[in-house]
Amino acid sequence: MELREVIGRRRSIRFVKPYKPVEPWKVQMMFEAARIASHWGNVQSLKAVAVFRNTAPKEVLDAVRGMVVGWQVKIAPVVIVWYLDPNMVDEQSDRLRELLEIGALGFGDEETKRKGLEEQLIPLFTNLLEGMKQPGMSEVDCGQGIAQATLMAYDLGLGTCCLGTPNGPGILKALGVAEHCRVLLLQTVGYPLEHWEAGGQRPRRPFGDLFAMNHRSTPFPRDEKVVAELTGDGMFTRPAPLPEREAELDFLQKALNLKPPGLL
Repeated sequence: MELREVIGRRRSIRFVKPYKPVEPWKVQMMFEAARIASHWGNVQSLKAVAVFRNTAPKEVLDAVRGMVVGWQVKIAPVVIVWYLDPNMVDEQSDRLRELLEIGALGFGDEETKRKGLEEQLIPLFTNLLEGMKQPGMSEVDCGQGIAQATLMAYDLGLGTCCLGTPNGPGILKALGVAEHCRVLLLQTVGYPLEHWEAGGQRPRRPFGDLFAMNHRSTPFPRDEKVVAELTGDGMFTRPAPLPEREAELDFLQKALNLKPPGLL
């Protein structure tokens, strides 16, 4: 399956099979994909704990599920707690030196590159150290890792759904994670119980409202030939609502014994 079709079919799957465990090796493959994602300065602030419903301690499950968390977390065989360790930035000098050693940083002769690193680049990053620990670029790069893990999950036949939580500090404490870290999101993982279309393509803002060329006042031109090509490749799917969705939701609610309204 081509990447375009994978992206088009990669929906948030909220309904998964609670009775079918997810193999640890598949979660490992998600983590492998996240690990090699790009990250500024090769710092790698993204970390995660995979919580398996059938083996995790009760106190961990209780913390992850929390007081108001949705039923998605309660039925999922695995919940990945993705979090960011801002103190990884403290190692940025060593990470930059590693990049220099493998020839991935700058150009010119070795002495010039090393001098530029030690006298210019590292002092620059050191001055920005505390600011780089604040929410910003690291979250963006962590998002790239989570996105790669999500695509890997789909490739392995899994469904995932990313959720926020009001209990980030409590979850990290239960998982034994240092308190200076911060939760990014929870990602449920399981085998899809609903159709991969998950009710169809959600509404999106107009292309020209989001993307521009050269200046914000000039919407990026959207070539309908490109749209047609991507549609033919399966990247764009049927728009919601699908005619069969209500019947599907009714079936899923009864199958999982969910209580209405079922929004959380």
